[in-house]
Amino acid sequence: MSGTHRRHARGRGAGPDGAGRTVRVDATGPHQTAPASHDAWATPGPQDEWAAPPHHQDEWPASPGPPRHDAWATPPHPSEQPHPTAHAPQAYNDPDPLTDPTDPTGPKPPKTSKSPLAANLLKGAKGAKGAKSSNAPKADLATEITASLVVFLVALPLCIGVAVASGVPAELGIISGVIGGLVVGAQRGSTLQVSGPAAGLAALVAETVMDLGVAQLGVIVLFSGILQIILGLVKLGRFFQAISLAVVQGMLAGIGLPLMFSQAYPAADAKAPGTPLENMAGVPGLLADTVSNPQAMIAAGLGILTVVLSFMWKKVPGPIKKIPAALVAVGIGIAVAALPGVNVKTLQVGNLLASVDVPGAEQFAGLADPAVITAILTFTVIASAESLFTAAAVDRMHDGPRTRYNPELIAQGAGNTVAGVLGALPITAVVARSSANVQAGAKTRMSRTLHGLWLLAFALLLPQVLALIPISVLAGVLIHSGWKLFAPEEFPKMWRQDRGEFAVMSITTLVIVLTALLEGVLVGLAAGIILAALRMSQTVIKQHIEDDTAKVVMAGNATFLRLPQVIEALEGAAESGKPRIRLDLKGVTHLDHACRNQVEEFVTQQRGKGLRVELLMPGPAKPIATDTKAPTAPESSPTYRADTPLPQRSPTSPTPGPTAEWFYLDTRPMPEEYAESYTSR
Repeated sequence: MSGTHRRHARGRGAGPDGAGRTVRVDATGPHQTAPASHDAWATPGPQDEWAAPPHHQDEWPASPGPPRHDAWATPPHPSEQPHPTAHAPQAYNDPDPLTDPTDPTGPKPPKTSKSPLAANLLKGAKGAKGAKSSNAPKADLATEITASLVVFLVALPLCIGVAVASGVPAELGIISGVIGGLVVGAQRGSTLQVSGPAAGLAALVAETVMDLGVAQLGVIVLFSGILQIILGLVKLGRFFQAISLAVVQGMLAGIGLPLMFSQAYPAADAKAPGTPLENMAGVPGLLADTVSNPQAMIAAGLGILTVVLSFMWKKVPGPIKKIPAALVAVGIGIAVAALPGVNVKTLQVGNLLASVDVPGAEQFAGLADPAVITAILTFTVIASAESLFTAAAVDRMHDGPRTRYNPELIAQGAGNTVAGVLGALPITAVVARSSANVQAGAKTRMSRTLHGLWLLAFALLLPQVLALIPISVLAGVLIHSGWKLFAPEEFPKMWRQDRGEFAVMSITTLVIVLTALLEGVLVGLAAGIILAALRMSQTVIKQHIEDDTAKVVMAGNATFLRLPQVIEALEGAAESGKPRIRLDLKGVTHLDHACRNQVEEFVTQQRGKGLRVELLMPGPAKPIATDTKAPTAPESSPTYRADTPLPQRSPTSPTPGPTAEWFYLDTRPMPEEYAESYTSR
């Protein structure tokens, strides 16, 4: 008998292999068994690739030599390894005069059935290879170009609007948009996320410019970019992946709702009052002014037409629907604006090169000012958080490659470094542009890079073409993007699915509208953490009187959040007037310091009053003895204290037997009904 068979004959039971599956080994060879679990290794069905072969004889064919060792089998002990030359099986590739297919006179080799497990593994490997190649984004040049034009149309008014709101020339906003496309867009990290000057930083930039001046802005942005690169190199970008879905959806809604109201004013050739609340409150006055002004009515008509086309264009039959609705609206707007008697506002862009302001020695000397250092740190944190939170939101919009957070943070830092050298606005990822990029059908980085090229080319070479585009048309494009971000249908859907997450989503949206993006996201994250803590701290406490004993049974997670219920239960047991109190905490899966300290203090106080208190605390089980000798019977039955764990039987053998069953630990949270049934015992 070979070494492997001798091991099997000794009954080496079963054990998990290196891949996490359970393998049973007996005298006929190793057999793969299905783990008893509810996770990804659930009991295989008829079509499962990990299913055990129907007949182990197919997997272990008889052969004159020793059996081959399957990949899942436990390797033999070194002392049991056969000599390399003893019973050496014939190599499959060696020609055999009896079975060589090149010999026409010899017999044909017998057909060997491929191992079902090996065939499934080979099939899975081929499927994974095919899936990898199929998931690779395929660039369609026409689609990428049209998507870049759509993003360009969305980015242009945003660049100008953010610059004006930040208190700097409009040309600096276009320069930042160009950098966001050509510098950040060309780097790896995120595939479809588009960067540029963002409205979330407008208030902070305006305050900084007012306090320190426009010239000092370049140094602040420059060193913020350097810090972002350092944060990406030390791999702190992945920290932002731990984001609740409710927070992400609330952030999108909080960006989209103010965007719609703020762009309603440019759609009627009017100026927005300022904050989101002021914009919302001023809508009735905007409607009255628009109705009384014929030119404003024309502009509003172009904006409304753009919004309607954006929603309905996909339903247009024929190949014409492949043309982006934004481009169609721009064409109609240019034609209407050229009509005699029409006087609507159009884009106005100055000289980009004259707007570049490279920081000098005087600006770098400002680094000694604590206010400048504070501004650098603030810009770094807010720009990084906004960019990576936006990356998480954009990843939920498409099924393409996911964002690599650390490279994306480095790319954002590189963009801000260049923007600082040129004295431009800080750069972050922008949801409005990114969502427009995704909705336009982009698949690669080409579209976001080309949009920066269009910004640069049009601003430098064709400013007269930009002057023909009505602002109301571009505002209509942004209103449509804001509606898609707001996604009002997600609120009732979240209400039906999870009302706790609905509260987190609503709080995030509300705080963003009332304050700013970063504050709203931070409040949303805090609300999500509180909700998770409350749900993880589920404690079931039962009290009842049995003869002369007041019993308190607990199960679940006892944390400081449930400390009031714990104290109430303990005080109830003390006020029962019974001479004996029994505290059963064996069903508690987690007992934090606050609850443990409260229980121990209660026990000490009650024992000091002369009461008998039995305390059963949760804790690790004693290690199982490895001595295989039969235990000797004790002379008398031992007496155990109430807080002593029950004795454990020593196994009859150090290893499981051939009929041993293996179970996987289910790490999912304990259902509340189980805790109820436990405490009712």
